[in-house]
Amino acid sequence: MADGEYFAEAARAVGCPHAPVPGLGLGPPLGWKERLKAGLANSGSTLWFLAGLGLLYALRVPLRLCDNVTAVMQKAWRERNPPARIKAAYQALELNNDCATAYVLLAEEEATTIVDAERLFKQALRAGEIIYRRSQQCQHQSPQHEAQLRRDTNVLVYIKRRLAMCARKLGRIREAVKIMRDLMKEFPPLTMLNIHENLLESLLELQAYADVQAVLAKYDDISLPKSAAICYTAALLKTRTVSDKFSPETASRRGLSTAEINAVEAIHRAVEFNPHVPKYLLEMKSLILPPEHILKRGDSEAIAYAFFHLQHWKRIEGALNLLQCTWEGTFRMIPYPLEKGHLFYPYPSCTETADRELLPTFHHVSVYPKKELPFFIHFTAGLCSSTAMIAFLTHQFPEVMAVFAKAVSMISRTCVEYL
Repeated sequence: MADGEYFAEAARAVGCPHAPVPGLGLGPPLGWKERLKAGLANSGSTLWFLAGLGLLYALRVPLRLCDNVTAVMQKAWRERNPPARIKAAYQALELNNDCATAYVLLAEEEATTIVDAERLFKQALRAGEIIYRRSQQCQHQSPQHEAQLRRDTNVLVYIKRRLAMCARKLGRIREAVKIMRDLMKEFPPLTMLNIHENLLESLLELQAYADVQAVLAKYDDISLPKSAAICYTAALLKTRTVSDKFSPETASRRGLSTAEINAVEAIHRAVEFNPHVPKYLLEMKSLILPPEHILKRGDSEAIAYAFFHLQHWKRIEGALNLLQCTWEGTFRMIPYPLEKGHLFYPYPSCTETADRELLPTFHHVSVYPKKELPFFIHFTAGLCSSTAMIAFLTHQFPEVMAVFAKAVSMISRTCVEYL
């Protein structure tokens, strides 16, 4: 029979001997069905091994795809040439249409309008949420999976924060505030992304000063890192209560009230943290577009703060006037800012070098104002140096100095007689 011969050949192909009947010697040969069952039972491990190889072969494309997407995006982020970065991001999307970081790169570097950027960030959000949920399910399997979850969490939070900023720029301020509040509630440990600073700016635009004060009460804490946004916003709120009635002439006659003292102290605190901000707020220096990265307490941070917050200071009547009258007093309180501080650590001397790398070459980088010494100190130092030099020359060359002294005496006498 053709079927019998076919299965018999299959049984022999997997190496199955003819199984004897139990309890008998070399009994009559079994039928082809019995021989096939016996062969399959004896070769179970071999079949499992072959099944494993088949599974690996079937999964070779998805595994290689994941490695390829990772390699392409690593190349995109490391590439310094923008067109090459964009090209690598598109290559990653061709391999995997759910690559969230590729959409992020395109939104930040290829989009020409905020609307286009928002559209790409929404695609990134859809892909990022899928990856985040997948990482949550596998986070306890190994340390590598936990690290992957942290990475996917940071990507998701970054995307949502960018969407909030797009909504803020497009005028949907309340939507932006809601996104930021939800982020701060869902991911409270991620304060390094400075979401609360974006929230402060949005609330100031809404003129929701009570909400601004509530955010400051939570984040303007001695144990948390400070920024120009936090320090100057706190100063703005205290200035707001007294600035409309403040007058330098009146203050010099009657002195400062308690509220005015609190406002001035808040300004001094902010200026001590970043002394470059007032010149931009008072428009003593021209503003430029903020750089991509900023340095805390540096000129780059001052530019970024003033660029986004100058309108809020102008909106409050008299706030800039009070700032102009009081900000320079900070440097009298801290005579040696590079050696010691008052409310903060001493001002770092390395900010100028870092800011020159962050800011464009045409910008004149602001440095910490050096305290000028009074004239009498310079005069006294010069007089002492001259006296010491004359004494040294007289000791070394007495004859020459005697002749020089006689000549000076004669010239002086002649001048007096002439007058």
